[in-house]
Amino acid sequence: MMDDLDWKVLALLQENGRMTYTEVARQVHLSVPAVTERVKRLEEAGVIEGYTARVNPAAAGYPISALIGITVPQSAKTKFLKLLGTIAEVLECHHVTGADSYVIRLVASSVADLERLIQRVNLYGETRTSIVMSTPLAARALAKPQVSPAGSRGKA
Repeated sequence: MMDDLDWKVLALLQENGRMTYTEVARQVHLSVPAVTERVKRLEEAGVIEGYTARVNPAAAGYPISALIGITVPQSAKTKFLKLLGTIAEVLECHHVTGADSYVIRLVASSVADLERLIQRVNLYGETRTSIVMSTPLAARALAKPQVSPAGSRGKA
């Protein structure tokens, strides 16, 4: 079970994964050893899965972002996921409910490159592609869940 201090530590590290434990400790009013122990416990519990840099795809040579929904027959799912693992431009793949089996987030260096990527995954099923025009709400930090008075989680 995570307490409020754990959530404060997480909020700071999600904002800046390079923040020193000394700075985290100063901001949450704990000792450095106490922060170190909390972070270690959160890592061991799998709450903190790792630390990464946020990279701007357009600045890195990938000006096109897209979401692809695809319906893949059950018999082809293993091969399909293996293929996705070989495509560097695929950033995420979500197994979803509804008409699609998966939703893939990927980047491309050009429209021609996007077309090539779609052709590769299209071998496994019907695709629906949406090109991202802008991102008015980018990925953000995970916040502490809100609990209603009855004990059930609040709506997102």
